[in-house]
Amino acid sequence: MTLEAFFQEHPRAALAFSGGVDSAYLLYAARRWGAEVQAYYVQTAFQPRFERADAERLAAELGVSMRVLTVDVLAVPEAAANPPDRCYHCKRAIFKAIARAAAEDGFSLLLDGTNASDDAADRPGMRALRELAVRSPLRECGLTKADIRRRSKEAGLFTWNKPAYACLATRIPAGTPITAEMLQKTEAAEDYLFSLGLTDFRVRLLDGCARIQVPAAQIPRLLENRREIVETLKKTYGGVLLDLEARSE
Repeated sequence: MTLEAFFQEHPRAALAFSGGVDSAYLLYAARRWGAEVQAYYVQTAFQPRFERADAERLAAELGVSMRVLTVDVLAVPEAAANPPDRCYHCKRAIFKAIARAAAEDGFSLLLDGTNASDDAADRPGMRALRELAVRSPLRECGLTKADIRRRSKEAGLFTWNKPAYACLATRIPAGTPITAEMLQKTEAAEDYLFSLGLTDFRVRLLDGCARIQVPAAQIPRLLENRREIVETLKKTYGGVLLDLEARSE
């Protein structure tokens, strides 16, 4: 099946819209193929502020209405406890909120941006999508992440080369209860490193220390700013560590 055929068959839909590469292209495709689509962005403590800004920018560029919902994921005990399947509990709370809002707006079909490169066996959140009957057109149409980036570039979407960004909760080791303070500290640390020109990195919590992961090509830039980085991050972390097993680009 093609996306064109999907949206011809399903001309009205609600979309869980994060502002990332996948949901951005899906929103574009829905508009291109004439579907009536309503975008829903869910603000939680796990999402950094820039994600909402990107989502709002793209929705405006495509002329699509975007409704912002707020979900207190830290009030979901199973998510805040941070078990290995935290993503399942978080996704379930988020998509239940979207489903309620979509029903209020008259939409019965709910879509998300899961693509054909996503490994269902390694993503507990996909169980929540199945349970709530969420459809994933990109996956169903066999579109991989590489396909979506290429098509997004051809479509002129600014998100085409946006780095993948897992939520802030992934920076905290499984089994460590998540607090708002941890998330805020993580976001501030990553905002700071981004201001230095670093991209596609992570600042993970490890025994009270900041464990920095960057692509190999960016390690020299990080070391050039080593003293300043250490001084800045040690204001909120017990120590600052560099992971020499670089992130793959």
